[in-house]
Amino acid sequence: MPDPLTLLLRCAPPETAHRASIGLLRLARPFLPAPAADPPALGISVLGLNFPNPVGLAAGYDKNAEVPDGILRLGFGFAEVGTVTPRPQTGNVKPRLFRLSEDRAVINRMGFNNAGQEALARRLLHRPHRGILGINIGANKDSSDRIADYRAGFLRLAEFADYLTVNVSSPNTPGLRGLQNRSGLETLLTMLVQERRGLGRSTPLLLKIAPDIEQGAMDDIAEVCLASGIEGLIITNTTIGRPPGLRSPYAYEGGGLSGAPLFETSTEVLKAMRARLGRRLVLVGVGGIASGADAYAKIRAGASLVQLYTALVYEGPGLVTRIKRELCELLARDGFARVEDAVGVEVS
Repeated sequence: MPDPLTLLLRCAPPETAHRASIGLLRLARPFLPAPAADPPALGISVLGLNFPNPVGLAAGYDKNAEVPDGILRLGFGFAEVGTVTPRPQTGNVKPRLFRLSEDRAVINRMGFNNAGQEALARRLLHRPHRGILGINIGANKDSSDRIADYRAGFLRLAEFADYLTVNVSSPNTPGLRGLQNRSGLETLLTMLVQERRGLGRSTPLLLKIAPDIEQGAMDDIAEVCLASGIEGLIITNTTIGRPPGLRSPYAYEGGGLSGAPLFETSTEVLKAMRARLGRRLVLVGVGGIASGADAYAKIRAGASLVQLYTALVYEGPGLVTRIKRELCELLARDGFARVEDAVGVEVS
């Protein structure tokens, strides 16, 4: 059962509720107790980082890094901020965010609305290192050189990130998903790895891909990623597809669909990429997670880490603690001493 504040926020228009929740979390941050230590079974070491638990907040909520430490105090093992672009942009015309309450889903066509990388860097400049933070970088809608935008994002923000996510899979920036094709991806990832080497940094690089890709595209992405030297993939972003059976009157609004209807598709892509990549890259499972069982399914399908966002709209922040408790119970039921022991067992 969601808490009263979550129920109250759901009475407001979606984007208003989103901004209000950021403001409330900013105000509450000094008073939030540190979360209880996670059970050792949930700890996992990947990407050269020690995650206290594998449950993270996906990008899209805290686009401008306003409340990353407040997010971590809710019990997440890590938080990802952004997507952030080199220059500020207002995003697409409102309304651009829709709750599909009957389907436990959301459609967004936000369009990378954010205050730009300089504003984000200023916020993070004096942030104490209190937990694992990822930064999700993208390209401006009107950019004449999107590869250069990703270079700018990496060069400016790598020093603040425990890992960087390269977002080429948002459906809300026209033409952006074209960077998932083989030649575009080779150029982009090769450039980023070379820039990292030139800076003498070791910041892990992860690629976030779409669920709307065919088998041949998965082959290309796997081969390019393995050859490039990046460390992982986030699977998946929102979908432009509309699964049958959606009941909400907003079901056919334009934009990316997230939440429960995405779970099956995103998990199948996760399994398919795990089969192609094995354990050579770290996989992060995203899409439709609303319970410990959902998180466990992603882990068994090959994810070392998982992320959620949409389910919080309906369940509230208490969901994080519940997912971790349920995940511990499922691991114990199946005889796994640690979460890492269950990674990929459905595929390996």
